[in-house]
Amino acid sequence: QVQLVESGGGLVQAGGSLRLSCAASGRAFSTNAMGMAWFRQATGKERDVVAAIDWSGRMPYYGDSVKGRFSISRENAKNTVYLQMNRLKPEDTAVYYCAARSGFGVATSPNVYDYWGQGTQVTVSS
Repeated sequence: QVQLVESGGGLVQAGGSLRLSCAASGRAFSTNAMGMAWFRQATGKERDVVAAIDWSGRMPYYGDSVKGRFSISRENAKNTVYLQMNRLKPEDTAVYYCAARSGFGVATSPNVYDYWGQGTQVTVSS
């Protein structure tokens, strides 16, 4: 099993920045190559991928709406994945979820992720 705990959400004004962290634990995370991703879900909308990263950290993927503003990274020694969010907009308001999957490469569909965190609220005021 893998446990994921997100932190770093909150309320910020438009144009501001936040950094989300996702701490992973569990034997499966330590012994397998795990792809990671951040998803978000706004009220009344589907859960969409924000950014994803492979085990090596060299293959980041970004959704079109966050390209150039958000950055995903990981520190495998700390079992932690980050999402740096800059130039935030009110439309970025959502619950942000960290997700993990066994295997190599980058995946953007929530259906292929095996493990999920509890989510952290990000609210951007105008």
